[in-house]
Amino acid sequence: MMVMEPSWQMWATFALIAGAIVLYATERFPLEQTSLALLAALLLLFHFAPVALPGDISGQRLDARRLLAGFGDPALIAVLALMVVGQGLIRTGALDEAIRFMSRRFQRRPGLSLIVALTVVAALSAFINNTPIVVIFIPVMATIAERLHRGPSRLMMPLSFAAILGGTVTLIGSSTNLLVAGAAAGMGQPAIEFFDFAMPGVVLAIVGLVYVFFILPHLLHERASLASEITGDGKQFIAQIAVRPGSPLVGQTAVAGMIPQLQGMTVRLIQRGAESHLPPFEDVLLRPGDTVVVAATRAVLAEALARMPELADAKDEGGESGGVGDSLLAEAMVTPASRVIGRSLRLVGFHYHTGCVILGVQRRSRMMRGRMEDIRLEAGDVLLLLGPRDRVTNLRFSREVLLIEWSALELPSRLHAKRALGLFAAVVAAAATGLVPIVVAALAGALGMIMLGCLNINQAARAVDRQVAFLVAAALAMGSALQGTGGAAYLAQHMISAMAGQSPAVLLSALFALVAVMTNVLSNAATAVLFTPIAINTALSLGVAPTAFIHAIIFAANCSFATPMGYQTNLLVMGPGHYKFSDYLRGGAPLVVLIWLAFSLFAPWYYGF
Repeated sequence: MMVMEPSWQMWATFALIAGAIVLYATERFPLEQTSLALLAALLLLFHFAPVALPGDISGQRLDARRLLAGFGDPALIAVLALMVVGQGLIRTGALDEAIRFMSRRFQRRPGLSLIVALTVVAALSAFINNTPIVVIFIPVMATIAERLHRGPSRLMMPLSFAAILGGTVTLIGSSTNLLVAGAAAGMGQPAIEFFDFAMPGVVLAIVGLVYVFFILPHLLHERASLASEITGDGKQFIAQIAVRPGSPLVGQTAVAGMIPQLQGMTVRLIQRGAESHLPPFEDVLLRPGDTVVVAATRAVLAEALARMPELADAKDEGGESGGVGDSLLAEAMVTPASRVIGRSLRLVGFHYHTGCVILGVQRRSRMMRGRMEDIRLEAGDVLLLLGPRDRVTNLRFSREVLLIEWSALELPSRLHAKRALGLFAAVVAAAATGLVPIVVAALAGALGMIMLGCLNINQAARAVDRQVAFLVAAALAMGSALQGTGGAAYLAQHMISAMAGQSPAVLLSALFALVAVMTNVLSNAATAVLFTPIAINTALSLGVAPTAFIHAIIFAANCSFATPMGYQTNLLVMGPGHYKFSDYLRGGAPLVVLIWLAFSLFAPWYYGF
């Protein structure tokens, strides 16, 4: 392989990339800002110091069109479109029934349920973007932790790692896989098919999952979730449910003082006309017209809305009932100067004035007993509200209540859940069978989510992660600069020289180790795009097919276990798990080493070295 002589532009490119790595790792500036700064620096460098592309006889140069091509890269478009498709599944609650089924099983054998849940996460992550899977399963892991009497710190990191491991099995399992495939295709390599690296991917995933199941939880400190302490996830609201004809509550009776349909709720009062029934309710059979007053957390109440929409039909103050539809669930605190202090919910007219329904009331000083509409509000009471997004956000300007904005939760719109599942299945089937390219299937699926009402255009826009978009564009620009200046070939040649006389298997293992380290410092996306040209050039210089080296980049770039910024799912679980940076190093570094050893032993046999 002929390598260009080093130029000052090559060294300037190396310096810019090294600076970007430091900024990405330290997060001193937002990732988008660093990415834009890098793009601007590369554009300025090659505008004032142009470089002709290697081997190009037509005189084409490394210009803005090539450096900014990442924004239109099919792999990036596919990644962003899959985020929209995944958000459609979340927004419609399409997977909620499966999660509730699993949650019911946690009551009996929580230890086995943990293994089953993580296996399901890994399997789903092979076909769905990892981020929505982790978002969906965070509450599931919290449920398992409660059943096992463990802190969430023991289970949240395994959730992220299981999703990452599952994403190494198929081409669409991770954005990293798509990016490597795109970069390899850009260098003239054959297109990577859907299941091309499934066999080594499954082997590495099994090895990693054994570690995640049986070793990782013991390496993590038992630690209560700081998020729970701050947000008060366990605080109880007083709410009431009107039993209407056809309700699943009709005919229910208490078992050991608890009503089976109201799991997670403490029933405090059953009102039947003028007659009040207090615990333990042994002889009370629920009938239409009854009102059940319960105490429950907001998470339990949000879950109950899916099964009992009448919870949102409180018709407080005689107004119209609220609906679940396109709604937000949020908390608001009664201010000290509020005019509603001392007035009952029946007389406040809250729905009439704000368009929001009061689902529950929480008072820190004591737990109230009685019909919710008879509660007289006090300063500091927290109201659990349900209403359309615009009505809830308008409470920012209210003088009566203070909206706790971080508490806002968008409720699933389950009306289109079957459509979302159908679209998702069509996207996976089209991509897996090769009927259309992945980018076409993903983009059509994203459009279908919007056209069929699973998402509106604003929700789809919010699903697109701008950090990923800018980071990928910057990484592809770095890859173009490395290739255009000859930097990639230069690094490959020096790697080969440093390991002269070693077999391809040894070089493959060394490359894997280098990329696995870099992916935890930089990012999996940037590392994948940067090292793909190096891997291909290394294989070509050895006279072997680049397939094994390309696959090594895919697997190594997915080994982002040792730092929280290595992958976005690590960041997602950092809050719920109350993790520190050292926790990722303690739990993730051994997994990186384990995957490297497994690949180094399996790859020579599988690829025939």
